[in-house]
Amino acid sequence: MLKGSYVALVTPFKNNEIDYNALENLIDFHLENNTDGILFCGTTGESPALASDEKEQLVRFGIKKINKKIPVMMGTGTNNLHHTVSATIKAREWGVDYALVITPYYNKPTQNGLYHFFKEVVLNTDIPIVIYNVPGRTGVNIHSETTLKLAHEFENIVGIKEASGNLVQLSEIVKDAPEGFSVMSGEDALNLPILSCGGKGAISVTANIVPQKVHQLISYFFKNNFSKALSLHQELLELNNVLFIETNPIPVKEALHMMEKIEREIRLPLYYLLEKNREILKKVLNKYELI
Repeated sequence: MLKGSYVALVTPFKNNEIDYNALENLIDFHLENNTDGILFCGTTGESPALASDEKEQLVRFGIKKINKKIPVMMGTGTNNLHHTVSATIKAREWGVDYALVITPYYNKPTQNGLYHFFKEVVLNTDIPIVIYNVPGRTGVNIHSETTLKLAHEFENIVGIKEASGNLVQLSEIVKDAPEGFSVMSGEDALNLPILSCGGKGAISVTANIVPQKVHQLISYFFKNNFSKALSLHQELLELNNVLFIETNPIPVKEALHMMEKIEREIRLPLYYLLEKNREILKKVLNKYELI
């Protein structure tokens, strides 16, 4: 079952190429700090700025390095059905465990359109699929009724990354989902509230820089040590907030650079953190003794 702390891993660059030395070190960092799974080519991994061959090389490298120690997820969704199906088939061929498929952006589909889009993806692939709902980026929200219909009809739809911030919608999914279906937090500031509503874990940005703490928070919750989970939730509040001071992944890549884990490089149309926000981030990282 999909569960625990999955990191939405950044893609490190150097001279406008993927920095595989840094990537290897980042993977080691997560394996050493109990991250439960790694997502490649998600929003945090700057998937819109990666070419198809770069995605393949990155994922193949990551899978070989991880060597089945933890599950691997890959973002394969686009707003084009053919491209999504093709990418999802390839992910399976490369050895990916889960495909993260975003709701089609820009097209602004109806709920009926969303249902048939995911239905076609499932019918043409054979990999466990996680729906990604992030209306703040896509302009469309997949309703609980649509998610539940898909989950009950297709056993290969195994979960949803919920980043709508709507705890009522999320609770409705948890309440009526089939056994084995996982609701994963897609918003670090709400990790604990989502767990308390029946979530099974998080696909986390914050885990890029404090993987052990995000893992511990989720682990404490499932061991019924709610006081320690709450303490970690409160401890991470300021860090969660500052990592979204500008569009993700701008701040988290800046943070990893300050931590000397990656080069200071990001691809357009994203751009470097404003200097005033860089100073705010630096103060917070100092406070957490990360730099």
